[in-house]
Amino acid sequence: MKLDNNLLNEKFEEIDVKVDFLIEFCQSLQSENAELVNRVRELETELGKKDAAQDQYYEQQAEVQSKIDGLLSKLREFSKDSTFDAQALE
Repeated sequence: MKLDNNLLNEKFEEIDVKVDFLIEFCQSLQSENAELVNRVRELETELGKKDAAQDQYYEQQAEVQSKIDGLLSKLREFSKDSTFDAQALE
């Protein structure tokens, strides 16, 4: 009977060591997970800022293109009018 108690105590000790290891491992994984969640949030914020900057860039490009088109249109009209006036003077 005493032998059985010693064996039982040894098994409980082994189980206790394994449970402690699993608890530490689980805490380690939880900590790592929290760090990864924070990193994902940081990256999502960064991506949002980059998306906003890209949208602003495209808007500026469209505005510049619109202004260039307007200037080219004015130059074409001026060119047509100048050609007409030069022919009228001859």
